[in-house]
Amino acid sequence: MIGSPQNMIALPVPMIVALLLGYLFLRAILFEKTSRLLAALLLACACQSVTVSLVHYYGFDAIRLLQPVMASMIPALAWMAFLQSSVRSRLVATDLCHFLAPVVMVIVILAMPVLIDALLGGLFVGYASAILIALHRQGNDLAHSRLASGHVPALIWRVIAIALIVSAFSDLLIAAALQFGAEGATGLILSIFSSLAVLTIGFLALSPDLAIGSGDEDNGADGIEPSSVPDKTTPDTPDIPVDEIMAALDQLISGQKLFLDPDLTLARIARRLGYPLKQVSTAINHSTGENVSRYINRFRIDHACEELARGQNVTTTMLSSGFNTKSNFNREFLRITGQTPSQWQQQQIPAAAVTTTATRRGS
Repeated sequence: MIGSPQNMIALPVPMIVALLLGYLFLRAILFEKTSRLLAALLLACACQSVTVSLVHYYGFDAIRLLQPVMASMIPALAWMAFLQSSVRSRLVATDLCHFLAPVVMVIVILAMPVLIDALLGGLFVGYASAILIALHRQGNDLAHSRLASGHVPALIWRVIAIALIVSAFSDLLIAAALQFGAEGATGLILSIFSSLAVLTIGFLALSPDLAIGSGDEDNGADGIEPSSVPDKTTPDTPDIPVDEIMAALDQLISGQKLFLDPDLTLARIARRLGYPLKQVSTAINHSTGENVSRYINRFRIDHACEELARGQNVTTTMLSSGFNTKSNFNREFLRITGQTPSQWQQQQIPAAAVTTTATRRGS
């Protein structure tokens, strides 16, 4: 017989979130091509949810002070993972200072525990703000994100930053609830705000659109040293040789068909051209009115249309045109042509068949 509801084990929401994140972490390290920093972020979110559950739902007060230490790792790991995808593919020695966030938290716990909430909130909001500011400056052109993903990586990082801010807000709500004697509200706040924010961060960390293009190497914040080509600038871009960059880019993209590389990134293009990342991005935007990913994906969709017109199936066309996932391929195809690949092919093949028949009759 099925046990009565009183005898059944009820898991709190944070523990359910922890189990889900733990499963996603194991899946990431076993089957997915997830970067180590994103996997570490996922694990930190899972451990934080476990700690919250043990302290607030199972009465393990002995590890209560471990909760802020675990939490302090999350925004620092998010920032370093963002750095890896937007600034440099390999961390440098100065980036290791971000690992000091838990150490600082331990010192505050031992010396001035009254500042725990303020420090934790500052870490979450500070790192989230840093991500949002960096995204605002770079737009959708993240240096080491695959260009086939378009604007999606930047959107994911914006959502992660917002989730960090929501998590900080939940800590403030908990502090306010305790201050006004509403201890019973802490469980609700943890279940709704904190758990949802942590789950969002962990889930998005697994997105294939955050995968870093293979072969990218660290070349500093600007990607590469400027080349020695003559500097012929325009009034709108006085410091950037737009014409030379676009001429070299056209030769690189069209002549060598570099756009067919599914792991192509802005960093790799800049390295091949011999110009800094920012100059390449600005030159493309100034000349075409598009960002780098849209510029490259237009070449890919043109190639895909040629393949579809020849009768290739959609999956083969997607893979041969430089896309890794069907969702990205369909999104970019629809944006450029106004149709899905299947719709476009259905219209083209009958037209081609009619033309062939007419030619045969004429001969």
